[in-house]
This record gives sequence, C-alpha cells and structure tokens, in this order.
Amino acid sequence: MVKENLFITGIGTGIGKTIVSAVLVEKLKADYWKPIQSGDLHNSDSLTVENLISNTDSRIHPEAYRLSRPFSPHKSAAIDGITIDPEKIILPATDNTLIIEGAGGLMVPLSGRFLMIDLIKKLNAEVVLISQHYLGSINHTLLSIYALQQNSIPIKGIIFNGANDMSSKEYVLEYSGLKLLGQIPEYDAIDKKTITDAGDYIEL
Repeated sequence: MVKENLFITGIGTGIGKTIVSAVLVEKLKADYWKPIQSGDLHNSDSLTVENLISNTDSRIHPEAYRLSRPFSPHKSAAIDGITIDPEKIILPATDNTLIIEGAGGLMVPLSGRFLMIDLIKKLNAEVVLISQHYLGSINHTLLSIYALQQNSIPIKGIIFNGANDMSSKEYVLEYSGLKLLGQIPEYDAIDKKTITDAGDYIEL
C-alpha cells in the first residue's frame, strides 16, 4: 500500500471522527496522530484509538498540544496560558500511512486567525470527510465540502457514520461528486470487535 497522510475531519463535533479514525487505523494498520487534544487528557482520543485497535503494527504518535479544558483549542490554550504555534505542529516521522484526526470541524480556531482548515493545508494531507445524518446535515456537509474546495484541499472521499438516510446521502454525493468511501452502521456498543467489523464497510 502506498503511504498516505489522511486527515480525518468532520462536519461538526460529535459525529464520530475518533471512531472512524480507529476503524481506518485498524483496517490499514496505519499510524495515528491527533495534533491537538483539547480536554479529558486522561481519556484522550489517542488513548481511545489505542484501546480500540487490535493490530500491533500501528503506532500512536504523541500530540503536539495537550490542552486541559474541553473547549475550542484557542480558548483551551488561552486558559492554559499558552498560544498554539502552527510552526510547532510537525508531521511525525513514519514510513506508514498516517491517520491524522482533527478537533471539531473545519473552522475551529486554533490561534488568532489560524483555523483547523489552515492546519490541514499546512500539513498537505488529503481529507476524509465524516458526515452523519441529522436535520441540517446536508447543509453542514456541503458547506464543509465547499470550504475544502475553496482552499484547494484534496478530498479523498466521504464516510457516513451512523444510521443511514438514503435521501440525504444520495443528494450529498450527487451534488458534490465526492467518492463514497463507506457507510458505517450504528452500533449498540463500540469495542475492538465492532471496530474490526466496521472496516468491512469502508472501501478506500
């Protein structure tokens, strides 16, 4: 498999970026990196992914910034008395495919006028966009796609996470022209078995 840097971003917060990241890490036996962790450092996304994967090839790389409060990174950093410096967020060295997980959506502020979408562009990564069906999700999904395209950021495709809605999914795919990478079903519980199972629903 050709080495890739895939940036996992979503149409908002709480739509399953970490779960999808774990699925991709397990399926590809890829490395994982969360550049900025904001809040819950004892149960971070890096620890979640590490506890959900089964393979022994993947490496979990340390975060560039670990912020103590569960707020937008720029606010959490201010409370912690630091400023996020984009120049200090450097891709970890690896010969493996790297799954990079963002925080929140594309327009989440990191510092000053530097947003999550600016970090994606800086890292020169291809985006896997995570969507989830709810009232308003078509708007949020198409706005995210538009923002990425306006910034000339390559999009590998889209993964829908959770309960299926064929009408919404078909509209997003037809309007955007994006490749459907998969539809992960809604699980009652998330564990190593379901993470492995979910990989069967994804085609990269």
